[in-house]
Amino acid sequence: MIEADPGSFRDVAGTVFHVDGRILRTVGKAAAEDFDFLHDCGLLDELVAAGRMVDAWKVDADIRQDAHYVLEHPRLPFISYPYEWCFTALKSAALLHLDVHLSALDKGMTLSDASAYNVQFIGSRPIFIDALSFRRYRQGEFWLGYRQFCRQFLNPLLLRSLFAIPHNDWFRGSLEGIPTEELRRMLSPRHFFSGNILTHVVLQAALGPSDGGGLEISRQDIGNRTFPLSALRRMLRKLRTWISGLKPGDRSGTQWREYETFKSYSDAETGAKKAFVAEFCEAVRPAMLWDMGCNTGEFSKAALDSGAGRAVGWDMDQNALDIAFTAADQSGIAFTPLFGNAANPSPAQGWNQAERMGWFERGPAEAVLALAFVHHLAITHNAPLNGIIGLLISIAPTGVIEFAPKSDPQIQRMLQLRDDIFNDYAMENFSEALSRRARIIKSGTLEPSGRKLIWFDAREASS
Repeated sequence: MIEADPGSFRDVAGTVFHVDGRILRTVGKAAAEDFDFLHDCGLLDELVAAGRMVDAWKVDADIRQDAHYVLEHPRLPFISYPYEWCFTALKSAALLHLDVHLSALDKGMTLSDASAYNVQFIGSRPIFIDALSFRRYRQGEFWLGYRQFCRQFLNPLLLRSLFAIPHNDWFRGSLEGIPTEELRRMLSPRHFFSGNILTHVVLQAALGPSDGGGLEISRQDIGNRTFPLSALRRMLRKLRTWISGLKPGDRSGTQWREYETFKSYSDAETGAKKAFVAEFCEAVRPAMLWDMGCNTGEFSKAALDSGAGRAVGWDMDQNALDIAFTAADQSGIAFTPLFGNAANPSPAQGWNQAERMGWFERGPAEAVLALAFVHHLAITHNAPLNGIIGLLISIAPTGVIEFAPKSDPQIQRMLQLRDDIFNDYAMENFSEALSRRARIIKSGTLEPSGRKLIWFDAREASS
């Protein structure tokens, strides 16, 4: 079966196709010469060997008559988007993009755009995925993707660094990123003491609104002026130095970042949870596991250490995600922590509501962890228990769920500012509803908290 990727329509140089599990890409005649140079100059092999770019090789495939030739790429384990990345992940992706561009200039090439969607993650490692973004460098040309880089990398980072505002919701609602002229309106006089902000925000905003369409600085903008290669390299390096030093502006501890302080169970119970997860993963050995409410990733790590192939974690707490991403990066585990709200997950959106996939279009996973997760949906968002069970089974057919009794101190804190209208929130109701949809393989109770761990398998519900 041949199916065009709905997100590749923007690139006139070539279209991505899914063909019986393979990832193929047509290359038009106009782009073929640049790709050949990318290969022949050694840049492709260099970036692939360094783990900075996905491989691309020519194959015989009859997909489209207008294709000069066809490339094949390795299939990535998971697709995510910039509006799902935490600050640390976005920063890592921005630095990769700049490094790839600098390497390209060393080989006589440049990048035709600066889209954040050209970066994906394998675990916590960013990787460049668009071989057709490279073209021969023309002496004296300006960086045509500069404003796009600012919209999709720099401005979202500055939003959190300067104003302690996460970029995710804004970026999700504006898929081309955060316009520089809008960020400029948020600046106060003290920000004008920064030369970087003056250059990349204030002066750029003075150029007027960008159209958000990608190549946002035109030849009409720069007229007949030239931009020496040395100046372009210097600009990229200065941007890299500045971005590498950016930090979130809200690094003070929150309840969820300081989870070890606020959790309502003991270290012994934490150990028991890890042992339960480890037993599950040793038996199931899922190739892909989703960790719902992953926090700092300690249970994803336990799963990976015990037989899970890869893990994708979802959480709403930005500081916890930054910690999780940094820990995964330092340890090299196959864990990708992402920003996500199960009560309002990323939808399918963009052109024809298909350009960017929704949460569940990127599943199902082979297993799911839902630890300290159910009560947040049930108590905070009034989600029905049966609906939560349906959600988790739709994510993966098997997994581990934790259920906290209403007497749990964490739930009691959640109920301090609202009436207790949750008459159905009880272990027996949850167990009965789950048993109608799945087989309970094993359960256990954490003492003294009374939290219950349940290993379920919906594939065996009728056995």
